[in-house]
Amino acid sequence: MEATGTDEVEKIKSKFMSAWHNMKYSWVLKTKTYFSRNSPVFLLGKCYHFKTDGMYVALNSWESHSAGALFDKINKEISGNVEEFRKDFISRIWLTYREEFPQIKGSALTTDCGWGCTLRTGQMLLAQGLMLHFLGRGWVWPDALDIDNSDTESWTAHTVKKLTASFEASLTAEREPKILSNHHRGTLKRNCDDSERRNEVYHRKIISWFGDYPLAAFGLHQLIEYGKKSGKIAGDWYGPAVVAHILRKAVEEARDPELQGVTVYVAQDCTVYSSDVIDRQCSRMDSGKAATKAVIILVPVRLGGERTNMDYLEFVKGILSLEYCVGIIGGKPKQSYYFAGFQDDSLIYMDPHYCQSFVDVSIKDFPLESFHCPSPKKMSFKKMDPSCTIGFYCRTVQDFEKASEEITKMLKSSSKEKYPLFTFVKGHSKDYDFASSPLHEEKHLFPEDEKRRLKRFSTEEFVLL
Repeated sequence: MEATGTDEVEKIKSKFMSAWHNMKYSWVLKTKTYFSRNSPVFLLGKCYHFKTDGMYVALNSWESHSAGALFDKINKEISGNVEEFRKDFISRIWLTYREEFPQIKGSALTTDCGWGCTLRTGQMLLAQGLMLHFLGRGWVWPDALDIDNSDTESWTAHTVKKLTASFEASLTAEREPKILSNHHRGTLKRNCDDSERRNEVYHRKIISWFGDYPLAAFGLHQLIEYGKKSGKIAGDWYGPAVVAHILRKAVEEARDPELQGVTVYVAQDCTVYSSDVIDRQCSRMDSGKAATKAVIILVPVRLGGERTNMDYLEFVKGILSLEYCVGIIGGKPKQSYYFAGFQDDSLIYMDPHYCQSFVDVSIKDFPLESFHCPSPKKMSFKKMDPSCTIGFYCRTVQDFEKASEEITKMLKSSSKEKYPLFTFVKGHSKDYDFASSPLHEEKHLFPEDEKRRLKRFSTEEFVLL
């Protein structure tokens, strides 16, 4: 009877905390983010320009200071870039605090508010890697521009589409019209429809893998189970390095046949061992079929001591401008963010600190809107917590070799210190006297040598109020 009473108290406490967190984390989309017209904006390897009459464009509320001063000239490149950035940003998968999801095993928790932010940013990085794998970097969600902040007027869809259409009409009037035969038009539409249907299937499938229920491959419930092997339980706070290893384990254990073509490698001691990565890429699938796997490389690093060293700014910007980059699990002290781009000396990020209701992703045509963020946010690089995990995606061995060459050049050119932030070296980790078990024989989330390495990250985790 006493145990039952304790359970009831825990449930009441959980509901009270859920209500408090829902109020506490509901304001994060209200503030506006301003982007300079004079500097390019980079988002996961893509570059955009926002040249307008006004000094800044407010993209968090998607409005400008004056609708009449939106553009200094009607230009397809300019209006297209504003619209394309919006589509691109909103199309990234946004994973936030949730409440009222199925109870986490071994606890009374039905929400991750207040403690799950780094797990959420890790999920967003992995989701971006899977989007590259299944959809490609050029994919955008067709309904992206339909998402607007409900409490602000929007100049986005209506104004930009109107200006772009006007300009395109003026161009088409100056050249010979293209007349397609009914057969050709029908073929194009059919091919387009097939492609869109395929993309939408994968769009929903990727989101469903991150659903907040026990069977979702990369959902919170599964990640917490893998975290238990590193001494973490639900309600604890997870650092960027620990989350990197949890994601690796989750991908290794995923049983969906669609996920057999992806693997995750976590750098050891800020070193990427090329032969270990290639071994992972060339390992056989569960079916016994031999095929090269795509690899998501996660590199836990530290950008300074107590504070982030500004000497690393150019390197971080360089990383986020690469086509291979899938973002950074980082943040500022007390909060974890998913960094996806930059403008000047400010990082562009997606914020998981927004409490949303549970969505059952197992039902057909579940609503997608809450998995896409309408509001980009910016933060000065100097406010960044030095502890973070950088992510890259390489589809083939050749992609990995090319990426390692490019990143190595960037590391050397950006490093003012004797040693770069991390390195790529030839061979296996065991060739450098690291006692690590073969990849297919790993029985624990962290081998003993990895546990020793992670001890130095234990003091680098963010502190949550």
